[in-house]
Amino acid sequence: MRDTGPATALRTLARRVEAATPAGRDRGIDALRALAILGVVLGHWMVTALVVDTGTVHGTSPLHAMPELAPLSWVLQTLAVFFMVGGHVGAQGYAAARARGERYRDWLAARLRRLSRPVAAVLLTWAAVGAAMLVAGVAPATVSTLLKLVLSPLWFLLVFAGLTAATPLVMRLHPLWPLAVVMHVDLIRFGLGGPDQLGWINLGAGWLVPYCLGALWARGRIQPRNRRATGLVLTAAGATATAGLVHLGGYPASMVGVPGAAVSNLNPPTLAAVCFGLAQCGAALLLLGPLRRVLRRPLAWAAVALVNLSAMTVFLWHQTAMIAVTALGLFAGRPLPGLHTVPDGAGWVLARLGWLPAFGCALLVCWGAFRVYEQGAARTRAAGGLVVQRGSPARESEERRA
Repeated sequence: MRDTGPATALRTLARRVEAATPAGRDRGIDALRALAILGVVLGHWMVTALVVDTGTVHGTSPLHAMPELAPLSWVLQTLAVFFMVGGHVGAQGYAAARARGERYRDWLAARLRRLSRPVAAVLLTWAAVGAAMLVAGVAPATVSTLLKLVLSPLWFLLVFAGLTAATPLVMRLHPLWPLAVVMHVDLIRFGLGGPDQLGWINLGAGWLVPYCLGALWARGRIQPRNRRATGLVLTAAGATATAGLVHLGGYPASMVGVPGAAVSNLNPPTLAAVCFGLAQCGAALLLLGPLRRVLRRPLAWAAVALVNLSAMTVFLWHQTAMIAVTALGLFAGRPLPGLHTVPDGAGWVLARLGWLPAFGCALLVCWGAFRVYEQGAARTRAAGGLVVQRGSPARESEERRA
């Protein structure tokens, strides 16, 4: 009798993904991007709490009551790696487009379309949900909390879109230049008592550092023969600088914002966050070789490829998944630990870890409902039943070889 169990289905899917993957695909790059996205998702799920109190819902963070959890942000705040990979892929894609004679505006429009359609879907959905909650009598403070939770990550996409548009200029820029801008902004802001508003310059300059590093890598300035040395230098120098800034410069230890804190390392990025991001980028370069070896296995590669095909959907809907589970939990009739309670101790952390699978299942439902807006944002072709997009990892690999 033919075996049609889950294991067989997974192996079949892995073979289809393997067959649809171009021979020259750099699977390690895709793994870094997938790890960066999943780090952000898990980070938000662990450091964001929705507390039900006196008929309203408000957001808080376990880092406020438990600063000893700051190392969690060192592992799960992975935006720098995403920007480095984005700079690498963007610079290679633009170089390939120029080689084909493609106009800059056409190249940029194709990349921005893949961002805009999934964003439009989440905005329209939550506009309707927010309006429905207000009509149903939900407290405006609760609606505001939920909308802020869902929409606040969009700042990242705005910055990424801006850096993507600037890719032709970024390809000529060394990462030390935006790093110098961040350093001087912090010096004026913290050392000379300058206005806090000046820090918003770092929203662009701070993330330009890893994006430039990725573009530098794409231009061949980080070769396989010196990639390990570069990774070691970036990791050691970035970690040492971050430790010095935290212990001697008074920067927060957490690499994400903490409610009530006087200074946030992330909003806007500080020199400590940028140096820490460089350490993460160095570690990513060191991981590249082992990741490539692991991803020779079809099952491992299939998981990474599927995350990359729906990376925007995962990023945009992961907070909605957490909110949905939190809302369904209200039907229990009492606050559930780790879901509705104040994050003030180890018990909350353990309970929250237990809720992560439920968040993941809810995210799978969102993925099934809304991935079409990401995969439909570009022309597609069928490859053994697997959809491969223009602008997707497989297509980008073809463009890099062009």
